[in-house]
Amino acid sequence: MTESEHGPLLSIEGLSVTYRTGAGEVPAVREVDLTVGRGEIVGVAGESGCGKSTLASSVLRLQPPSAKVEGRVLVHGQDVLTMNWGDLRALRWAGASIVFQGALHSLNPVQRVGRQLAEPIELHEPALARGTVDGRIGELLEQVGLPAERAASYPHQLSGGQRQRVMIAMALACRPDLVIADEPTTALDVMVQSQVLGVLSGLVAELGVGMLFISHDLSVLADLCDRIAVMYAGRVVEMGAADEIFTRPLHPYAAALSAAFPRIGDPAARYAPAGLGGDPPDLRSLPPGCSFAPRCTRVVEACLAAEPPLEDHGAGRSAACIRVGES
Repeated sequence: MTESEHGPLLSIEGLSVTYRTGAGEVPAVREVDLTVGRGEIVGVAGESGCGKSTLASSVLRLQPPSAKVEGRVLVHGQDVLTMNWGDLRALRWAGASIVFQGALHSLNPVQRVGRQLAEPIELHEPALARGTVDGRIGELLEQVGLPAERAASYPHQLSGGQRQRVMIAMALACRPDLVIADEPTTALDVMVQSQVLGVLSGLVAELGVGMLFISHDLSVLADLCDRIAVMYAGRVVEMGAADEIFTRPLHPYAAALSAAFPRIGDPAARYAPAGLGGDPPDLRSLPPGCSFAPRCTRVVEACLAAEPPLEDHGAGRSAACIRVGES
């Protein structure tokens, strides 16, 4: 077993991503550390604009030329940010793959889904016979709960849930060890969302792949993931076991995300639904001190002095808040 096989599939170390725009520099991701192991699902939660999708795209070096990227992103022990284009091309699909949100916009509308599934397989395994590729396509579709005959369909002939399953099958086409899922259930109704999440969790258990799952819905992550990282203004502000983050959050922002979802049978949540006023800060002009301070109900003067570091609080929990532990 190689050294990379002993460690995590994905290791993000001190990752910072800044976009250069006409209106100034936008620090979309700031000093993020994260790992994903084999057979593990790690969730990333937060509102829109908190840096989740930028973090996801960094794993396969998909940022635009305007992005300045610092830190390290290790997949199988190799730094994606410094590898040459040949190695990067070999890594994409075969070593790590991504499921984008909005399958209708990600699939080619004028190609049958079977042809689109075949493309990455033929690219990475050109010696395979046509019959073998067709057999693999049928297996992939059945693996995500679709009949093999759906390979002959065009994307517009499939429902939203079926298209999303095709995207998942495509991500698994070259048998990667790591899958990045960037809000794959956002546009789906709750029944189809539940089915797709069941497919994903079943595949992780069956195939032993690692998964980084991005979502704004903390309740979805609590049901699906082993661990969760909560992001705010480009930083991780809390990290820990999924059930702990959802039921006993340490950071006020994580608590607000959790409280936004009413609990069935809880009268307090039913008659007094919680929310969070205001919006995340403009990343081009972050407030002094803690970036969450302008929206925090527990803010004190010390919160405005400096941005608190992400500190260990035991039992695999960490949070970036100076008031953790106070009654």
